[in-house]
Amino acid sequence: MIQRILTFFERYSFGVCTYLGERFNVSIAKIRLFFIYSSFLAVGFPLAFYFFAGIVLDVRNYIKRMHARVMDW
Repeated sequence: MIQRILTFFERYSFGVCTYLGERFNVSIAKIRLFFIYSSFLAVGFPLAFYFFAGIVLDVRNYIKRMHARVMDW
């Protein structure tokens, strides 16, 4: 049951925690806990950062896909 919930959030979230965890070689669970705890302390600022980073990552992936399509021609 817990695995299904985690899979759901991984599939439909932005993937910011996963990206940061792989980039800095830190456990993804620790990064998620950091975002959760710091959002309580900083009154939601980390959530704003999370959404901004998610948008940047989506745009970055979109540009990579478009670049790959152009190079295939």
